[in-house]
Amino acid sequence: MDQFTGFSEGSLSFLEQLARNNDKAWFHANKDGYERLIREPALALIKEMGPRLEGLSPHFRAIAKKNGGSLMRVYRDIRFSKDKTPYKTNIGIQFRHALGKDVHAPGFYLHIEPGRCFLGAGIWHPDNSTLGKIRDFILDNPASWKTALDQPGFKRGFVLEGDSLKRAPKGYPADHELLEDLRRKDFIACKTFDCREITQHSLPQFVMRNLKSTDNFMRYLCTALEIPY
Repeated sequence: MDQFTGFSEGSLSFLEQLARNNDKAWFHANKDGYERLIREPALALIKEMGPRLEGLSPHFRAIAKKNGGSLMRVYRDIRFSKDKTPYKTNIGIQFRHALGKDVHAPGFYLHIEPGRCFLGAGIWHPDNSTLGKIRDFILDNPASWKTALDQPGFKRGFVLEGDSLKRAPKGYPADHELLEDLRRKDFIACKTFDCREITQHSLPQFVMRNLKSTDNFMRYLCTALEIPY
């Protein structure tokens, strides 16, 4: 696997073409382009991110494999979706916690899509037990939660996103000062960035610099779940 030198300008163009021709015939005819423009540079990036992540936390994995690693599959799960297009039109890279087995585990995320590139950190769609642990921890440790969200780098660039309940979750105070956070069903922080960054050989440094600003946020979530950070 070659050293990462940046995605080419053709990488976003390929994704745009895939969005216009999202069918098996086109994809199979352009499989070489997918390998050269998408998968090869993505795996090279993941390989370079491994030792960098180690410096932030030894418990998040950068796995440079074609299947079953940090690069998310291009194939969409259409079993329960009205949208039956077979392929994802973005590049998704997730660095999951070593104890996590799927996308619902704590992790860092890089999303590359024409006109929409962003970094993410946190937990997406956790189950009810996990949600309860985080909410209870916020109740018991409100000051450190506010401190985590108030870190300069985090506050300046990242925004908490995802789904929320309309009301306070059952058993939680409806008048709590952190009600907005207690209502969250996702604990994800995202930061958008200029997609031109992906063509730079310095993309691993850019990603790592921004992920470091989520350190207190991720540490808080892992502590809430009683898993090592």
